[in-house]
Amino acid sequence: MTKKKILLESIADVKKFVSVVSMYDFEVDLSSGRYAVDAKSIMGIFSLDLSNPITLTAHTETPEKFFEEIKDFIVE
Repeated sequence: MTKKKILLESIADVKKFVSVVSMYDFEVDLSSGRYAVDAKSIMGIFSLDLSNPITLTAHTETPEKFFEEIKDFIVE
């Protein structure tokens, strides 16, 4: 399990992000405050507060390729 902070600033960002996440068979969660949603759910993502960075949790032992594909959304 690996955590990163990401920022989704537009509807296009959310669509692109979900299309990438959906290609992977492991679970990916997004959380903002005490709310957590499936990162493969566009509706779930829009229920979060996207004005600030949100926490991504990837439930895999080898997230390197995945994080490379979503690097444009990762904030440090």
